[in-house]
Amino acid sequence: MKKLVTTERLRDGNRCWGPFDAAPCEGAALDDLDPEWMTLFVRIARRARKFPLPEDVPPEGLLKHLNLLNKGRLTNAAVLLFGKSPQRFLISSEIKCAHFHGTEVEKPIPSYQVYKGTVFQLVDQAVDFVLGKIDRRVGTRSESARAPRTYEIPPEVVTEAVVNAVAHRDYTSNGSVQVMLFSDRLEVRNPGRLSPPLTLEDLRVAHNSAPGNPLLAEPLYLAEYVERMGTGTLDMIRRCAAAGLPEPEFAVTDGFVTIVRRAALPGQAGGQAGQAGGQEGAKQVQAEGQAGGQAGHVEGQAEAKQGHVEGQAGAKQGQDEGQAILSTKDAAMLRACGREAVPGEDLQAAAGYPRRTGDFRRRLARLLIRGLLEMTIPGKPRSPLQKYRMTARGKAVLDRLHPGFSMRDKAVK
Repeated sequence: MKKLVTTERLRDGNRCWGPFDAAPCEGAALDDLDPEWMTLFVRIARRARKFPLPEDVPPEGLLKHLNLLNKGRLTNAAVLLFGKSPQRFLISSEIKCAHFHGTEVEKPIPSYQVYKGTVFQLVDQAVDFVLGKIDRRVGTRSESARAPRTYEIPPEVVTEAVVNAVAHRDYTSNGSVQVMLFSDRLEVRNPGRLSPPLTLEDLRVAHNSAPGNPLLAEPLYLAEYVERMGTGTLDMIRRCAAAGLPEPEFAVTDGFVTIVRRAALPGQAGGQAGQAGGQEGAKQVQAEGQAGGQAGHVEGQAEAKQGHVEGQAGAKQGQDEGQAILSTKDAAMLRACGREAVPGEDLQAAAGYPRRTGDFRRRLARLLIRGLLEMTIPGKPRSPLQKYRMTARGKAVLDRLHPGFSMRDKAVK
């Protein structure tokens, strides 16, 4: 019999039911939360949603404001959102990501990562994993100073699928969220079901938001990961259509499944260059049989190459129990200002964002709060003349985590 997402507990001597994320997290104390992440969250929420609390609000004040305390005890949601090591208390809250060259699950798995961390970190790491594996086309500078970048699957679609899995999953299950990239599709699976009264048909029309973990939903909204308007699946459908992809598929099997079909970009993926559309999916190309002159990344090289297909060597995605200390996008943003201070648009382009998205703003805020980047006009963060430069600490971290990048001639100002 399937477990309920709710948990039974006592309230004023009476037995009642409540959401799992509102239940006390056994053994967790305030010291188990990360104050740096809490400060970063407040900073992002103030800029994105006009959050009323100041950046220097004490941890207890933030927790009370977000209803993350249960009679003075940390809730499961508090640990999932701000814990130093959430999986120490909630083991199955990790995300498992795998990349297969074919269309079926089969061993050996060319690339496999198990990510741990807060719900924010889990989403960012899983999205980075997918975007680092799918095809990407870099255009020319004929229309603007920044060369446009186009992913075969829109980044917003990937993010929405992962966020939905993390936000709506059944955390009482021993299963984990699984993100699996095949040659013809992306599958995101989570142990959970649609919250009543939603049906699969409802996901394709305007519908009310019915979060299974309401205490997780509010902070995710404040940090611009969700909108709480029931528009996420509709946005996925619209963006896939605009990218020439089939509509996403939603299903409930042993959990909830989202499937997004892939389509190879022109000139990329496994010898299919020149074939219109590429809807059949990018086929695996064995290293011994590859024809010269392929434009795009080479799939099927030695299994030890699990990193970014664009040759970003040494991206260590498993640092500190899987937490992303410096992702490939973060490194790209640091590299962009390694020689001199640059405007935010340059950082945005370097990380591959077509516009100034919420995900980009969160990354920029993280780099600033960690002291890896700094503003040239710190007293006026919204100034149109604002630029960013890499700090000495940023250079040291980049050299340590991405040693394949030569810093010669890139003196930090």
